[in-house]
Amino acid sequence: MNRNTLIASSLFALLNVAVFSAHVQASPKLDVQQVLSTVDDGGAACGVVNARMTYLDSHGQKRVFEYKKFADSCNEGS
Repeated sequence: MNRNTLIASSLFALLNVAVFSAHVQASPKLDVQQVLSTVDDGGAACGVVNARMTYLDSHGQKRVFEYKKFADSCNEGS
């Protein structure tokens, strides 16, 4: 590996760490006392789907958290 490739790889790695750190800091902190329901729009195919969790927080307020996840069918056969 030559010097320029090593420098470029190092800068790319540092950029990835910075982006990951910013993403982690932006992640929401959920106050979940009780989960009421979880639903997703997944079908029979394995892939990323939209999902929604309805829950009560520690103050008894009903909240909805929307997120993406792998479809349940991705876990079949493992």
